Amino acid sequence: MVLDAFAKASNIVFADKRYGFVAETSLKGRKVLLLKPTTYMNLSGNAVRYWLNQEHIDQSRLLVISDDVAIPLGQFRLKANGSNGGHNGLGHIQQLIGQQYARLRMGIGNDYPVGMQIDHVLGRFSSEELEKLQPAIDLGVDIIKSFVLAGIDITMNQYNKLGKGPKEPKQPIKPTEG
Repeated sequence: MVLDAFAKASNIVFADKRYGFVAETSLKGRKVLLLKPTTYMNLSGNAVRYWLNQEHIDQSRLLVISDDVAIPLGQFRLKANGSNGGHNGLGHIQQLIGQQYARLRMGIGNDYPVGMQIDHVLGRFSSEELEKLQPAIDLGVDIIKSFVLAGIDITMNQYNKLGKGPKEPKQPIKPTEG
């Protein structure tokens, strides 16, 4: 959804190419390649590795965007590198190219019945869920632009504080009676 929003804002369209749908644009003279793999999610590393090699892209310029059920709906986390967090797609990418790439994990929440994770991940969002997701999608587009123009460190400093959502109000502590 973030890549689709970025493509729409950039007035570009995806073309069906090897291992995925690909779109190209530039930001202030810097080439930007968008890839939506068509491989099974747990084989998405094949698409990422192929396009990195095909376009001679250094891993430090790679930003992978994925969904994450461990992050509440409408929140996100941006990291410079690290583990796959149990995400099979990120795990396959790491098998093939290592852990040294940036990733933007978009929260889709875990509000689904036991055993229904696949339906939740592959299903469609309700209009209420889309309304809650839209601000994170819009920020995701801005994060891509910042990553391309300023790099991961500045982008993390600028955006990670926005990805955690509103803080829950603290409940007053009630004194215990003794």
